[in-house]
Amino acid sequence: MASVCFYFQVHQPYRLRPFTIFETGNDYFDDFKNNEILRKVAGKCYLPANALMLDLIERYAGQFKIAYSITGVLLEQLRQAAPEVLLSFQWLAETGCVEFLAETYYHSLSSLFSPDEFAHQVQMHVETIEQLFGQTPRVFRNTELIYNDVLAERIEQMGSFDAILAEGVDTVLGYRSCNYIYRPNGCRRLKLLLKNYRLSDDIAFRFSNRRWNQWPLCAETFARWINAVNGNGFAVNLFMDYETFGEHQWEDTGIFEFLRKLPEEILRHPDNDFKTPSQVASAYEAVGTIDVPHPISWADTERDISAWLGNALQQNAIAELYQLEQRVKQTGDAALLSDWRKLQISDHFYYMCTKYFADGDVHKYFNPFNSPYDSYINFMNVMDNLKTRCLMHEKLKPDLTMV
Repeated sequence: MASVCFYFQVHQPYRLRPFTIFETGNDYFDDFKNNEILRKVAGKCYLPANALMLDLIERYAGQFKIAYSITGVLLEQLRQAAPEVLLSFQWLAETGCVEFLAETYYHSLSSLFSPDEFAHQVQMHVETIEQLFGQTPRVFRNTELIYNDVLAERIEQMGSFDAILAEGVDTVLGYRSCNYIYRPNGCRRLKLLLKNYRLSDDIAFRFSNRRWNQWPLCAETFARWINAVNGNGFAVNLFMDYETFGEHQWEDTGIFEFLRKLPEEILRHPDNDFKTPSQVASAYEAVGTIDVPHPISWADTERDISAWLGNALQQNAIAELYQLEQRVKQTGDAALLSDWRKLQISDHFYYMCTKYFADGDVHKYFNPFNSPYDSYINFMNVMDNLKTRCLMHEKLKPDLTMV
């Protein structure tokens, strides 16, 4: 048996506008640019991809199944600026063939810095998924597949999740295959689903690369690679950005036609099927335990957290941000708290990345700043303004010692 598990990350951040140290207002985010990019991606990816997914589900009478993790910040933007996209996701939810996963509402790095904030954001996201799609998520995926043993134990302690997703990193797996199901170290119940990064990246990154020796990739060839897993694994976990379809890989590359033909070719093999992540976790037993003491992710060639925390700029910016947590929450100011949480969006720190070798183009994608240094300076200008707002609340707070 080879079960194909398609999971898509769907995310767009709130990008910051140029903000100087001299500004006194608190209008941090570039609404025009954010809406412009959202409409662009909706037209090239979300709407045509959702229409195709719905067609495939109907054509194969429920045999084709997929999963999404849509960030809370994108859902907010869809409600405000692209309700037709949100509606198309709701149509997919109604098919019964689409699973919605839980993650941090703000697509944040809170799992690394604040257990309390992390738990709150996960609960926020779960409640939003329940409200919009009528599902209670049973599978968790952390921001950018950031994962380690501590995170897995924390998710199991929440008690509401059956499985967690992670990258199938070679140095973690050793001789083992990512196509089996595992148990996280320290967990008794939670199951671990690992991304098959080679096959995932064949679609997400290499599909349009004319220098790739498998170009042009056709559905028949990819299905043959899937078939090879039979007898050598339980599930092929294909995890990728949803923007792969139409945005990262443009329509003229043939990406939509590839996807349109893929289910037919995969289902030709009698032992193949499609499952959602929770169905994979339910269908297959764990074959062993995976130990991940240090954080891994699906980002860049290193597959660690250096994309967000690899230099002094990033480390300083995020330390300053989380040091404000208690001060912000003690103000009781809902607008201030919302801004602080939007500043946790991982993209802000990704834009500060200074790794410009093979991964350079990735870090420049949709980056509103000319350089990582410009991004850092702009972010810290906003942080200075946020601190001033906290200070104003603290000065206005009555001194109870005088009562």
